[in-house]
Amino acid sequence: MKKIITTCAMAALFASSLSADFARVELGGGMWQQTPNGYAKRTDGDGVLNLDGKYVSNEKESSEVYAWILIKHPLPIIPNVRIEYVSIADEGKTSGKVAGLSIPGDAPTTIDMKQYDIIPYYNLLDNTFWITVDVGLDIKVVQSDVNVGAVSSGIPGVPDFNAYSSSDTTAIPLLYVRGRVEIPATNIGLEADVKAITDGTNTMYDARAKVDYTLGFIPVIQPAIEVGYRVQKMKIDDGSKSQVDIDYSGVYAGLMLRF
Repeated sequence: MKKIITTCAMAALFASSLSADFARVELGGGMWQQTPNGYAKRTDGDGVLNLDGKYVSNEKESSEVYAWILIKHPLPIIPNVRIEYVSIADEGKTSGKVAGLSIPGDAPTTIDMKQYDIIPYYNLLDNTFWITVDVGLDIKVVQSDVNVGAVSSGIPGVPDFNAYSSSDTTAIPLLYVRGRVEIPATNIGLEADVKAITDGTNTMYDARAKVDYTLGFIPVIQPAIEVGYRVQKMKIDDGSKSQVDIDYSGVYAGLMLRF
């Protein structure tokens, strides 16, 4: 009898470690210490920057806000949902022409972006042997505001350049893959995810890797901390009008809540 009870107890413990959550909500937020790098160049007046010239980043580090929420449910046909937000800021210089007007020298330029990721996804593995694998589609909605500062030529007969601003919103489809490993008996999780699309020449990706620690002794609502590294990359070369090679990278840290 003792052996039977011991065997049943071990089986129950093993089964509980493999079981998937039927419903779960997680959310988090924090700061991303990002450093931009790169340039954008155009040879016509279309697009977000609307310039016939070149923008080069000053590579100035900034701290920006991020937030996310994950909603998982027990219905197998309907995808789960993850929603993310992050802001990105960059400062640099623009030369050439903007809106058909020549810039006498370099104009100080700021680019502010707000990104909203809407990610329907499915679980391939859901905490099976402490491993989770998700796949889905990310619709990344990007709101961009570009401000080019005024520049005085200081030369008689050469016109000054007045300030210029432009706003644009675009949606970009990306493939989404996430992997997570729970280290047994530690409340520590290792996680990485990638959102990406490429045709071999033009590439965009948003990748993260992190470690988190959950305060598991608190019932119902479990707080956690997360620390990781994030990289966003956009590389476009259409062979004629546009060339873009910009990335944003850096460490991020924040708080989480699990329900």
